[in-house]
Amino acid sequence: MDSCVRILLVTLPAQPQINPGLQFAKRLIKMGIDVTYATTFSAVNRMTRSTTTPPGLNFFGFSDGSWGMDKLDQYMEELKGRGSEAVAKLITSQAEGGQPFMHVVYTPFVHWAGQVAHDLRVPSTFVWIQPATILDIYYYYLNGYGDSIRNNMNDPSWSVELPGLPPVAGSDLPSYLLASNTYNFALQSVKEHFEVLDAQNNPKVLVNSFNALESGALRAIEKLNLVAIGPLIPSAFLDGNDPSDNSFGGDLFDDSREYIKWLDSEPSDSVIYAAFGSYSPIAKQQMEEIAHGLLACGRPFLWVVRATEDEKLSCKEKLEQQGMIVPWCSQVEVLSHPSIGCFLSHCGWNSSMESLVSGVPVVAFPQWADQVTNAKLIEDAWKTGTRVKPNLDHLVKSDEIKRCIEMVMGGDEMRMNAKKWKDLAREAGKEGGSSDKNLKTFVDEIKASKVE
Repeated sequence: MDSCVRILLVTLPAQPQINPGLQFAKRLIKMGIDVTYATTFSAVNRMTRSTTTPPGLNFFGFSDGSWGMDKLDQYMEELKGRGSEAVAKLITSQAEGGQPFMHVVYTPFVHWAGQVAHDLRVPSTFVWIQPATILDIYYYYLNGYGDSIRNNMNDPSWSVELPGLPPVAGSDLPSYLLASNTYNFALQSVKEHFEVLDAQNNPKVLVNSFNALESGALRAIEKLNLVAIGPLIPSAFLDGNDPSDNSFGGDLFDDSREYIKWLDSEPSDSVIYAAFGSYSPIAKQQMEEIAHGLLACGRPFLWVVRATEDEKLSCKEKLEQQGMIVPWCSQVEVLSHPSIGCFLSHCGWNSSMESLVSGVPVVAFPQWADQVTNAKLIEDAWKTGTRVKPNLDHLVKSDEIKRCIEMVMGGDEMRMNAKKWKDLAREAGKEGGSSDKNLKTFVDEIKASKVE
């Protein structure tokens, strides 16, 4: 029988999960664990094409059915059925072949992987890839505070005080809790995550955060042991020990790329970096307001505009005279570049964490899901940025975008706070830091269970 310790990692086939999932897998491998990364065929194909597979990492793909991501409720139901069956067969076949998985780890929206592990009597651990604060809010919404939140969330003067957290206004809650939410799968999935955890003794949840960042939130749920193991970003940007360890989708420090050469030509802290994530489409009118806001600032900018949204820009020629538009870039590398002065961001958690690690202040432009709550944390808790204010038509006008950019670019206090969190994030994530120690403890427990 093979003596190697094996872990099965199951994630959603979405970029916000793939990036931290790969970094989590790489850290486990460095600690002597073999990892099988299970997700859909489409995501496996993208990962194996775009990144070098290190020894100790294997991929396992399964079908996600015929529903497209534009019909998320149906897609998630199909993924659950097909994924559960595939993962169960994989766990069983590996055990029968004398190479069992000692542990299953899984990320948000694939709670069914934890249930499969439970049914097959394999220990499992939930990896929460958003801030602990978001998990706390979901937990208390489902455990005693749901009626109060539902009844008051539309009152602009109302806020709720949840155990261990500062007051949260209705406008700061994750969009999945709002009456306007159209994704039925989301809250149901979170509920089922907690049901899987309830079936465990002393359940542990690994969190993509770090102790100094969310000390209260990590202790806010008495029934759960939330353990910080973040930031889950390439180690090259934490301790620099492995320059080859890049995020999904590009070669690190490849200054043959035009946007790197362009950034090299700009003064320190002078460039606005604008990017709004992989999924949330931005309406044409809003794209135009962003464009005019950037132009009005008169500052150089690097703006990531997906190919599908490029046609929404009517003033592209003017934009390219002042800044640079690209369809993709290596975001952590860009944020780490000395010319970047601020980040105009949708505030997805990967982007928020990358801005903290890079010490770049933020103009928060949240869209949905956890992004609004992340924006509140950036503005009020960590004080590393400011949040744009939409008008009554839910449109952020160009003059508001300009106002916020100028505030952040000229904000010495925000820049000092960003530098403080940069140092604390890197201290936590590097070898011997608090998050590194927490992950090693988790790995040692799994290794000890194999010996027993």
